[in-house]
Amino acid sequence: MNATTAMLEEFLPADGPHTRPGPKEVHLWSANLNPPAWQVDRLYPLLSPDEVDRAERYRFPQHRRRSIVRRGLLRLLIGSYLDLDPAGVRFSYGKRDKPSVAEGSDGATCAAERFHFNLSDSEDLVLYAFAFGCELGVDAEMLRTISDAESISKNFFSAQECEVLLGVEPERRSEAFLNCWTRKEAYIKAIGEGLSEPLDRFSVTLRPGEPARFLHFADRPEEVAAWSLFHLLPAPGAVGALALRGQGWKLCSRSRLMPCGIAGD
Repeated sequence: MNATTAMLEEFLPADGPHTRPGPKEVHLWSANLNPPAWQVDRLYPLLSPDEVDRAERYRFPQHRRRSIVRRGLLRLLIGSYLDLDPAGVRFSYGKRDKPSVAEGSDGATCAAERFHFNLSDSEDLVLYAFAFGCELGVDAEMLRTISDAESISKNFFSAQECEVLLGVEPERRSEAFLNCWTRKEAYIKAIGEGLSEPLDRFSVTLRPGEPARFLHFADRPEEVAAWSLFHLLPAPGAVGALALRGQGWKLCSRSRLMPCGIAGD
C-alpha cells in the first residue's frame, strides 16, 4: 500500500479495493465538505501555493474549509488513480478554465493524457466524476425552492423546456427546474465551453421521475444520439447530472467520502 492509498483510506469506509475506471466506465464520488477538523488539517498540506492563496482569500471560515477539502480530495483521488503524489499533481486549464492533469505532474505517465475528471459543489456537497478516454461534465445542486424559476427559465431554457416546466405541479417545479439546470450545466462543462454555449440551443428532459436524456440540439440534430446523460442523486436532498460523449457507459458509485450517497437512473 503506497502513501496515497493509505491516506485515502483514512477518508473511506472499508468497502474493497480502489481501482481505475475500466473501458466505458465512470467513477462517481461524493463527499461532505464539512468533515472533522483533523481531516481538513490532513488535506491542507496537499494544496499548491495558488490553491492555498485562493482558500485563504475567503472571508468566512466555512468557505475556506470547503475550498481546502474540495481541492485536497481531488488531489488525493487523482493521485490514487494515476499513482502520483497528490501534492505533486499539477493542473492545466482550458479556454473556459476546465481543469485537466498537466503533463508536468510529478511522476505522471501517459495515462494522464487519457484521464478526464470533473467536479461540482453545492453548499457542503461535492461531487466528482472520473473516466479514461472521454471528456465529461458533472453538476450537482441541493434541492431548494426556486422562487423565480419561471423567469429564469424564460431567459436560459428552450421554449420546449419552459412549456414543460410550467406543466409540472407547483410543489415539484423547483425540482424540475434543478433537473434541467444540472443537466445543461453538465453538458456545457463536458464540452468545456461554460456559459458561452447558449443554454437555450439544446433541450433536455426535466420532469421528476423521467429518465435524463437530450431531446434536441439546434442546427445539430445528430448530437442527440452522440451523448449520454444521467440523472444523479449525489446526497439526500440533492440532485445532479452527468454528461459524456458516446453510449454504453457504466456508472460506478464508488465509496462515500465523509459520507454522502449517490445513485443514478
